[in-house]
Amino acid sequence: MPVSDQGATRERYLLVPRTAIFVRRGDEYLLIQGAPTKRLWARKYNGLGGHVERGEDALSAARRELDEEAGVRAELWLAGTVIVDAGEVGVLLFVFIGENVQGEIIGSKEGIPQWVKKEALSALPVVEDLPVLIERIHALKRGDAPFSARSYYDENGALKVIFEN
Repeated sequence: MPVSDQGATRERYLLVPRTAIFVRRGDEYLLIQGAPTKRLWARKYNGLGGHVERGEDALSAARRELDEEAGVRAELWLAGTVIVDAGEVGVLLFVFIGENVQGEIIGSKEGIPQWVKKEALSALPVVEDLPVLIERIHALKRGDAPFSARSYYDENGALKVIFEN
């Protein structure tokens, strides 16, 4: 099918692909505290990840981001997808779980990666959807079906995340 037949037009919803990686070790997660110079999420804790670059698939992008942001490798598997409604252009977030981390953790210009206990999240400055995503992926085991979710901002500007399964 030619590109012209794909149906990607301004009249349709367009999505930017991104990855979010949650490497876990028991009840701990490798999170990144955003650098103070970041435009978005400065000093806030988040999963590792970023944009899927042209020519990459989501898994390759997740592996690259994990290496760039933390200097490590891990066994990654798709935990789910989240469509983030951000107006005319949204985000398609591929959420990966990582296990069996290899390598020495190093920081980057993005921030400082560190192991954080799940129960410590409530006392930390976090990106607003992090607690609900961690809660959802914490119970997942390798081989479980990936979840599907959407998120949007309500009329008061609060982020809502709705899981479909």
